[in-house]
Order: sequence, then structure tokens, then C-alpha cells
Amino acid sequence: MRVLGVDPGLTRCGIGVVEGTAGRPLRMGGVGVVRTPADAEVPDRLVLVERGIEEWLEEHRPDVVAVERVFSQHNVRTVMGTAQASAVAMLCAARRGLPVALHTPSEVKAAVTGTGRADKAQVGAMVTRLLRLDAPPRPADAADALALAICHIWRAPAQDRLQQARLQQARHQQAGHQQIHRRQARAARAASARPTQRTPEDSR
Repeated sequence: MRVLGVDPGLTRCGIGVVEGTAGRPLRMGGVGVVRTPADAEVPDRLVLVERGIEEWLEEHRPDVVAVERVFSQHNVRTVMGTAQASAVAMLCAARRGLPVALHTPSEVKAAVTGTGRADKAQVGAMVTRLLRLDAPPRPADAADALALAICHIWRAPAQDRLQQARLQQARHQQAGHQQIHRRQARAARAASARPTQRTPEDSR
């Protein structure tokens, strides 16, 4: 599996590509950051983010795109930019027919370091170790993007099993409802076909 991780941001959008499967050694396919000038208009900056992500998608041809799930922050302006960049990443993936996976920061930290409260230095150190790199990727946005990709590779099998279980449960429920409807329909047909008994009063 080849996963392109996106740590969304309007000023710096981290991009990281990781290949591998759960339980096997992972390999980094590439890492970088898409930057936009802070003094540019937001629409123009989003175009730059889109172009950057498209270049990565075209070059690395991932199987899935993993994007950090955006949560509300105290700085509304920051979270707005992050959400906008996240939407661009999802749009780029959807346009190519690629599945998109969203992971929360705590999920990523827990998957990579073992604790959902790890700081950026701890995440960077574990990414370096897991991918057998010479040094932590810089800036931290790049390391976070790789961590997103690693998180998805490790969590995907469990998520697939959960999804399959939900689908199977839904099928069983649907089959049960259909069986009930068939029984009700048969009972209704039997009732309508049964001759009506006439009482003496009906003959008068």
C-alpha cells in the first residue's frame, strides 16, 4: 500500500509518502512541504496548495490519501486556513477517484508513539526510527504528514475489518426486515383469500 499523507495548512502543507503493510517494514517514498506566501490572497494560496498536491499525486500515484481531521482551535483564522487546505487535499484525491482517510491528531500520535499526547519532537523521532531515516524530517509539518501515512497503513486492516463487520450486520438486519415483510405479505394475502363467514343477520 502506498499512502500519501497530508498535514493541511495554508502557509505550510506537509506532504509525505509511505509504502508498506501493517506488520512489515515501511519505506518512505518522499516528503516535502507545499508553501504559500502569507501576504497572498486566500484563493490564490489555495490554488498553490492544489497545484502542489496534484504534483505529488501525479508523481507518486498513491493508493489512498490520508488527511488530518481538522478540529476547532482557539485561533479561528488558523483553523479556517487548515480546513480550507484539508478540503483542497480531499478534492484532489476525489477528482482522481482515490479513497480519502481522515485521522485525528491524537490517533496519529497514538499509532506512531503509543500515546495520544506526544509532542512534535516525539512524533518526529519515531517517524525517523520507523522509516530508518538519518534525521527527523523538517519542518515538523513534513514529519506529521509521514506520521499520518504510517498511521493509516497500520490502522487500515483494523478499519477494514470493522467496516466489513458493519456491512455484514447491515445485511443481516436488511435480510431480517425483508423476511418480516414477506411474512406479513403472506399473512395479508391469506387473510384476503379466506372466504368471509356470513352471519344469520347478513341473510336477512
